[in-house]
Amino acid sequence: MLELTMATVSGAEAGATAGMLMADAPSEPGAVLRVGRDKSVCRLATPDDWLFVSRVHLEFLCGPDGSWQVTWLRGSQPDPSSEVRLMAGGYAQPLAYGGTVPLPRGGNGEIVIQDRTAPRSVNVGFYHEL
Repeated sequence: MLELTMATVSGAEAGATAGMLMADAPSEPGAVLRVGRDKSVCRLATPDDWLFVSRVHLEFLCGPDGSWQVTWLRGSQPDPSSEVRLMAGGYAQPLAYGGTVPLPRGGNGEIVIQDRTAPRSVNVGFYHEL
């Protein structure tokens, strides 16, 4: 099972966890969880006016062996207005626009979508339960 928690944070709210959303999916091949502004396809939806987040920004996909990966889906613009980084196991790595990285099997961490133009972010915590 993959469990996700999401908090939207802007300037003065840094460190706050109010309004945290949660979603989970079994670790079955083809299972998908999405994060973005489009509530019709995303289990975790950000505010509609947070345009630095695409309609469907992140996609978590379970592979045939029960492992999970996350993809920063390309939006309608050639250059993103956000940065995405994955933090797990004491290290941080940027996620490339359109790129995919595996999540640590049985691990946890956080993916941060940072607005390039304002002090706000979307923090998505993940926990992969074996």
